Amino acid sequence: MRKTILMLSMLALASAASSALAADGAIGRWKTIDDKTGDTKSIVEITKATDGSLTGKVVEILKSDHGPNPTCDQCTGERKGKPIKGMTILWGLTPDGTNEWAGGTIMDPANGKTYKSKMELQPGGTKLDVSGCIMFICRAQTWVRE
Repeated sequence: MRKTILMLSMLALASAASSALAADGAIGRWKTIDDKTGDTKSIVEITKATDGSLTGKVVEILKSDHGPNPTCDQCTGERKGKPIKGMTILWGLTPDGTNEWAGGTIMDPANGKTYKSKMELQPGGTKLDVSGCIMFICRAQTWVRE
């Protein structure tokens, strides 16, 4: 009887941990991989915002055609000319099933454009498929957990 209760308790804890991982699986630091060149470009840290949505900020520039401290020259508004390092480029993503988030926005600092965004955590949790779309034109990248 005692072993059965212990096993049920362990199963309940494992299930709760699995649910928490599914909800927060994208949270962490990710290496962004350029979809055209395959080069690792930056590190983006994804966190949970106060409203429960996911947000991502560039925390490190690894490779840039514009020097070690590039600015968002193509951006408009408050981001124009600001350093890309420290810039929030992903926001408003909410859970859309297990290991999927949608309804957010992603900005490409290279061209200053924003796109509707969604993400999906691949099995194993080490890769994150990130896509951004305008109308029916989409770009997708697979980011790798740091």
